[in-house]
Amino acid sequence: MTAVTFHLHIQGQVQGVGFRPFVYRLAQHWDIPGWVNNAADGVHVEFSADPSRAQAFVQALLAEAPPRARVTRTQLLELPPQVFSGFEIRYSAAEVTPNLTLSPDFALCADCRQELHDPSNRRYRYPFTTCTQCGPRFAITHSLPYDRECTAFHDFEQCPTCQAEYQNVSNRRYYSQTNSCSTCGVSLTLRDAAGKRIENPLEQAVDWLNQGKILAVKGLGGYLLLTDATNAEAVARLRQRKHRPSKPLAVLYPNLGVLQQDAQVSAPAAAILNSAIAPIVLLDLLSQPASGIAAAQIAPGLQQIGAFLPYQALLEILATDFGKPLVATSGNIAGSPIIFKDDQAYEELLAVADGILSHNLALALPQDDSVVRFSELRETPIVLRRSRGMAPAFFSTSTKTDPQENILAVGALLKSAFAWLCRGTYYISPYLGDLENYVTQQHFEHTLEHFQQLLLARPDRILVDRHPEYFSTELGRRLAEEWDIPVHSVQHHHAHFAAVLGENDLWHAPDPILGVIWDGTGYGDDGQSWGGEFFVFADQKMSRPAHLAYFPQLLGDKMAREPRLSALSLLANHPAQTVLETLFTPAEWALYQKILQRYSGGYTSSMGRLFDGVAALLGLASKVTYEGEAALLLEDAARRFFQTAGLDFAEGYDCTWGDGVELVYTSLLDQLLGDRLAGVATEKIAAKFHLALVDLVQQMADRTGCRKLAFSGGVFQNALLVDLLTRHLAPHLELFFHQQLSPNDENIAYGQLMYA
Repeated sequence: MTAVTFHLHIQGQVQGVGFRPFVYRLAQHWDIPGWVNNAADGVHVEFSADPSRAQAFVQALLAEAPPRARVTRTQLLELPPQVFSGFEIRYSAAEVTPNLTLSPDFALCADCRQELHDPSNRRYRYPFTTCTQCGPRFAITHSLPYDRECTAFHDFEQCPTCQAEYQNVSNRRYYSQTNSCSTCGVSLTLRDAAGKRIENPLEQAVDWLNQGKILAVKGLGGYLLLTDATNAEAVARLRQRKHRPSKPLAVLYPNLGVLQQDAQVSAPAAAILNSAIAPIVLLDLLSQPASGIAAAQIAPGLQQIGAFLPYQALLEILATDFGKPLVATSGNIAGSPIIFKDDQAYEELLAVADGILSHNLALALPQDDSVVRFSELRETPIVLRRSRGMAPAFFSTSTKTDPQENILAVGALLKSAFAWLCRGTYYISPYLGDLENYVTQQHFEHTLEHFQQLLLARPDRILVDRHPEYFSTELGRRLAEEWDIPVHSVQHHHAHFAAVLGENDLWHAPDPILGVIWDGTGYGDDGQSWGGEFFVFADQKMSRPAHLAYFPQLLGDKMAREPRLSALSLLANHPAQTVLETLFTPAEWALYQKILQRYSGGYTSSMGRLFDGVAALLGLASKVTYEGEAALLLEDAARRFFQTAGLDFAEGYDCTWGDGVELVYTSLLDQLLGDRLAGVATEKIAAKFHLALVDLVQQMADRTGCRKLAFSGGVFQNALLVDLLTRHLAPHLELFFHQQLSPNDENIAYGQLMYA
């Protein structure tokens, strides 16, 4: 049969994953002539073969693609016949308009890890070893396509040995854009607090850690602060210097075996810890951790830790040499973005660290570590922070897409991230922090500018939150004016609901869907602060049949920092309000009573504040130092009860919420207070509170007639609540949760796109 020439265009996560070397080897195996190259819109393959052989070749190419690849689109076109002398990798075409999934950074692979510890290997203890399957990608990319000259590795010329590997088709570093070694690659520098350069940086760094010192180390996403996790005094000193009094600190373990002696690690958790993502994973501590970890200082009041394994060769060497768990937290002062520039690190981090271990590989953008936890019953990850290893790649299953649309959504205020639908591909930024901080605002704008540089695009319209005073809203309106494009607002909780609908491809579902959208706050259509919402999606429209009854939003944002104010507001005009008096000074109590009697401020329906109020009522938290602390303590108390009683325990509060638009919580609080006054254990009350919320969802499903339920909002970071919903509702209702995105406000930008 006569050979025909074909052009195959492949899109998705196909750059920085070893796709071109793979295609080259496959073509050689099939004896097919042609070429492959990278372009800013994906991978292109041109080859000649008879039609049946061509189809078989393409099927094999897609079926056997590299493990890090994710193909989202392919197009095979027939061309005029051409004659090729063989198969080759051609120089990348940069003139094509960018349109491909941006690969995230990949954790150290097993092969590179083995070489790192092999004294006979030339990369033995080389802290920056990588291959086509691992290493930095997004963190070092300045422009597209993904080729060495478009990355920070452009500054490092390969030595003859590395160049030979790069050109050897049988070598796994064939066409590895980050290829380097100790002869030609990245170099380390260790300096003490006085700025003096120290010899033998790796050995000295480990020695300092053994002395209980704090070390700033430049990782893939920026600087981390490391100290001995078994040294309570060192951890306390780190907290004091970093101004982080109680928020849990992440812990780096040298390997899975050491971690399993400290915490319960399920099979799904072990798999993701060892994956290319290598996120921080929240795990239950064992009653007696073998390492002697200073748990009370690392995660005060909690029975969990956030643990991760080395995702970079440098961290692998440090953690292995140290041999014990290390606190490894973001290199910043509380509230600011992670520091990634060397000059800023030397200027600011020496106020926290006793020394800085740095290197000369320039990072394009900072990224915090991704964080996940697991719903034990569903055995699925709940993303708490989507960043290094996950972002900016996003693989949409939604059919609600127009390839011609070019829309930028700038998200909300807290847990900020932006999303860009450009040329049919979704780009979702890493977690960018809370936009109440000026430095974080600058970081947000810098990251957006970087994406513009990568995509060589400007949006046709911008989507913002309806809250007029959010920084993201103000920025979106300013950019829309500057670029002379339209700007549209999307209500916060509509965006949450739209995000979970989009992730689960439910936009064209024939049956109505109940949206359970619970979080801390979002500007409502009526000017009040929403947060305990039920929506129904039907006929491509959202309605709001019910919400938690409004209660005073005392002192605005201060209420989120003081759970006692939520409790006071929930019990306004309640005869049992005096149980809270001990949480206030006499002067405070008198003042707040006057404020409530003459209250004329805003109101809220926030489920997040209900959690806060109950935590305060149970004595778990009166004031907090980080967002979600009270809710986390309440969940932790309930989890301790269910660990003994089992998830089948169903003795919740029998609440009457009413059948109006406002769901009245009075009977819930009456029963909860009754238990407290009767001396019922705090853990059991917390458990019964969670079950009452599950029953509320069931009642709303019955009331609306919906059999499909979708959940979004920060409250659903609560893994226990997700498990209880699954245990009690999944047998007869269909439940949908977020998959790639966090249920918190990080999904707002994507939801804005979907709602639009």
